[in-house]
Amino acid sequence: MLKAVNIELRYGSRVLFKDVNLEFTGNNCYGIIGANGAGKSTFLKIISGEVDSTKGEIIIGKGERISVLRQNHNEFDDYAVLETILMGDEELYKIMKEKEAIYMKSDFSMEDGIRAGELEALFEEKNGWQAESDASILLSGLGLDNSYLEKQMKELKDKEKVKILLARALFGNPDILLLDEPTNGLDNKSIKWLEEFLMDFKNTVLVVSHDRHFLNQVCTHMVDIDYEKITMFVGNYDFWYQSSELIKKQMLESNKRKEEKIKELEDFIRRFSANASKSKQATSRKKSLEKITLEEIKPSSRKYPFIQFEIEKPLGKEAITLEKISYKEYLKNVNLTIRPEDKIAILGDNELAKTALLKIIAREIEPDSGTVKYGSNVKLSYFAKNHDEYFKNNLDLTEWLQEYSENKETSFVRGFLGRMLFSKEEALKKVNVLSGGEKVRVMFSKMMLEKGNVLLFDEPTNHLDMESITSLNTALEKYKSCLIISTFDQELMSTVCNRFIYIRNDGTIKDRRMSLEEFYDKLEE
Repeated sequence: MLKAVNIELRYGSRVLFKDVNLEFTGNNCYGIIGANGAGKSTFLKIISGEVDSTKGEIIIGKGERISVLRQNHNEFDDYAVLETILMGDEELYKIMKEKEAIYMKSDFSMEDGIRAGELEALFEEKNGWQAESDASILLSGLGLDNSYLEKQMKELKDKEKVKILLARALFGNPDILLLDEPTNGLDNKSIKWLEEFLMDFKNTVLVVSHDRHFLNQVCTHMVDIDYEKITMFVGNYDFWYQSSELIKKQMLESNKRKEEKIKELEDFIRRFSANASKSKQATSRKKSLEKITLEEIKPSSRKYPFIQFEIEKPLGKEAITLEKISYKEYLKNVNLTIRPEDKIAILGDNELAKTALLKIIAREIEPDSGTVKYGSNVKLSYFAKNHDEYFKNNLDLTEWLQEYSENKETSFVRGFLGRMLFSKEEALKKVNVLSGGEKVRVMFSKMMLEKGNVLLFDEPTNHLDMESITSLNTALEKYKSCLIISTFDQELMSTVCNRFIYIRNDGTIKDRRMSLEEFYDKLEE
C-alpha cells in the first residue's frame, strides 16, 4: 500500500503540484505522464524519499520495501555485478555481509555463534539461498549470461550497466517498484521481457516513460501531472489520450445533448475495452474501464504541435534504387528498391550503420562502392540525428525559418511557428539558444515547408515530449508518400511502417514487408 497525502511541491513562487491525495495499490502499474518539467521524476523521488515535498507525507505499508531504478550508471563501479544486483534488497544484503563478517572472524565467540544463527534464520526467511539464482534469471531475461555475475561493473559497457541496474531494481520482489525511463538503452528483446515481467508482477509499480508502446502494454492506470494537480485515470496511455481528445471534441459540440455524449463515450469505452481484452494487458484495467463514467474523464490542458507533411509532386513508379552499396564496415553489398508506398523502419544494433544508410540515401555522404539511383520526381527532406550545424548563427526563429520558406511574409512564417507552439515572443528567440526539443520542432517546420516526397528521419523523437511524439506519429500515419526512419519508438514503427530493414552486424541486411511484431518474430527464428 502506498499513499500520497496532501503532497505539495513548490520552488519559490512556482507550484509544480499541490493537494495531491492518491492511493496506489498492488497488482497495478501506474504510468506517470506530464509535460517536460511538470515534475514526473521529482514525484517518484518524493515517494522514494530522495526529495522532500513542501507539504504532506508519503505513507507506505508496514514492512514494505521500495525499490528504485538508479540513474547513475557509474554508481556501482567498485562492485561486482552479482553484489550490485543483491544490493537491490538492502535488508538481505546487510544480512549477507554481517553473516560473512562473523564467519571470517578468527576468534569466533559464543555470542557470534548465537548471532550467526539469528542471521541464518533471517537469511532463510528472505529466501537467501535462492538469491544468486534469482539474479541469474533476471540477467538471462535481459540478455546477459551467467558469466556477467562475477564481472566488475567498471568493466562493462554502458548498455550492459543499464541492464544490471534494472535487474538490481527488480531483484527480491519489492513491494513498491519505481522505474524512471526503464526502456532507455534497452534492445527490443529486453523491452519485451520487461513488459512480460511487469504484466505478471503482483505488487505496485510506478513508471515514468516516453515509450508509449511500453505504457500501453504494462499500465493499468495513468497518473497525469497537469493544472498543478496530479490526477489518476483508469486505462493505458492510448485510452487516456483518446478519451481526453473525445471530451475536448464534445466540449466544442455544445449543442449535443448529454445523453448523446454519454452514449458516444460508452461506445468508445466498449470498443477500447474489447480491444484490451484481446491483448496481454492487465485484466484489472478492463474491469475498471467498464465501470468508468463521463464525469471521470477530463480534457488535458497540454498542447500538441500541428505537424503535417505535404508533398509538392507525387513520386513515379520507383522512388530510389540502391545497388551493391558498401560503406566502411557498416554496410556490405546492400541492394534495395524503395517504392512510393514504402514506409520503412531501419533496425539494427549498430546506430552508425543505420545513420550511414540514411546519409547515403540523403546524399550527405558517398558510399565506398555501389550506386544510388533516384526517380525523376524525387524530392528528399532529411532530418539528421545531429542538426546543431543549422543553429550556429545569430538569427531569431522567424528570420531562420524565412530562409527556408518561399513565402517570406513575416505573418506567414510566424503563423507557421505558432502551429509548432512558438508564441509571438518565442518567435523572436535566437536559434542558438534553443533547447533540444525546440530545435527538433523547428527542423520539422523546415521539413514541412520543403514538401518533400521522400522523408528521411534519423531518431526524430530524441528530446521530444510525449505531445510532440504523438503529433509526429499522427502526421506520419497520414503522410501520403515514401518515408524512411530510424527510431527506437516502437509505437511509431508499429503504427506507421509497413517495411522493415534490419542491418546485421556484418553489414548485410534483412528486408521484409510485414508488421513490426511479425518482423521481430521472424528475426528471432
